Amino acid sequence: MDRLAQFASQQFVNVETFRKNGQGVQTPVWFVEDKGTLYVRTVENSFKVKRIRNTPRVRVMPCDVRGGPKGEWVEGQAHFATAVEDKRVGQLLTKKYGFQKTIFEVMSKLQGRKYTVIAINV
Repeated sequence: MDRLAQFASQQFVNVETFRKNGQGVQTPVWFVEDKGTLYVRTVENSFKVKRIRNTPRVRVMPCDVRGGPKGEWVEGQAHFATAVEDKRVGQLLTKKYGFQKTIFEVMSKLQGRKYTVIAINV
């Protein structure tokens, strides 16, 4: 079975990262898939980023905007994307989310937020 098939037509993915004590924390986010890897763009100083630095183990599942399940959990390994991947992911997110992403980016710039891209291999 193709582990990525369930993500093909979805708008959101629930990313579960793990605290040092092993407790999972789930966060619904926008994502794109490129060449067999799922990519998530997030604020660079978020707790999600800090948890991935501690342990690259993640679980992912397609979900609705509030994190409600729309598929099955899949185990994965996360790492931080390269500059080349980061640029490609930005283009793919714009293509997938269009005007919504543009509005989100304008608001983020006004707030001075900086982002990083997380690559998830399942």
